[in-house]
Amino acid sequence: MNADNASSRIALITGANRGIGRATAERLAALGATVVIGARHRERGEAAAASIRESGGDARAVALDVTDQATVQQAAEEIEERYGRLDVLVNNAGISGSGNAAPQDAVDRVPSAVDLAVVREVFEVNVFGVIAVTNAMLPLLRASDAGRIVNLTSHAASLTLYADPQGPLAGLPSVAYSPSKTALNAVTVQYANELRGEGILVNAVAPGYVDTEINGNTGILTPEQAAEHVVDLALLGGDGPTGGFHSADGPLPW
Repeated sequence: MNADNASSRIALITGANRGIGRATAERLAALGATVVIGARHRERGEAAAASIRESGGDARAVALDVTDQATVQQAAEEIEERYGRLDVLVNNAGISGSGNAAPQDAVDRVPSAVDLAVVREVFEVNVFGVIAVTNAMLPLLRASDAGRIVNLTSHAASLTLYADPQGPLAGLPSVAYSPSKTALNAVTVQYANELRGEGILVNAVAPGYVDTEINGNTGILTPEQAAEHVVDLALLGGDGPTGGFHSADGPLPW
């Protein structure tokens, strides 16, 4: 990461009023970027943006529900009117489908018994929502001289890791959350391939087991630790990678 790349950058982070999204917004703002806090509830986004401004950063909030096309389009219009472009899109918003539950208590652990409505809900946010937001923001990213898209994925997206019966994920089956992140990885590669020639870099990053509500606050990493790797990809130089599946420890197996 080149911290100088943050200066004058405009960055939108979805689901940024808490957790990894908020930590990412705070880190980018501390480095000099203008951050746009995307939040389903505008008042929560406004509170997060106000906190960043109190710390000396530049932040605004937009109402953005990734499953509501009207709010997605309105957010794009607000960003265009205020800034005229977007340099960084961080697709952070996501759900597990199990509420604030630890992985071992998730409701999607048994494929043959899963509630299909849960699977649909998870894919709606974690996959279709990313496509909706990305497509709405692409005209603004194309107006940037260094567009970057970072998609928040998971180690659990790795088919290689899951296919190993002795691997680290063998005891944590998932038929909603994990497959949604596998699909997100595939979507990431497709966007990377389309946008490669335009200089827009698109990557997926697995932040690790982070202490957030999505896992019942059972994680061992802080949101601030996770945000470091997100920000690294958000501020890549022009010679940086695209279409990758990254973690703090390097590339992950697909």
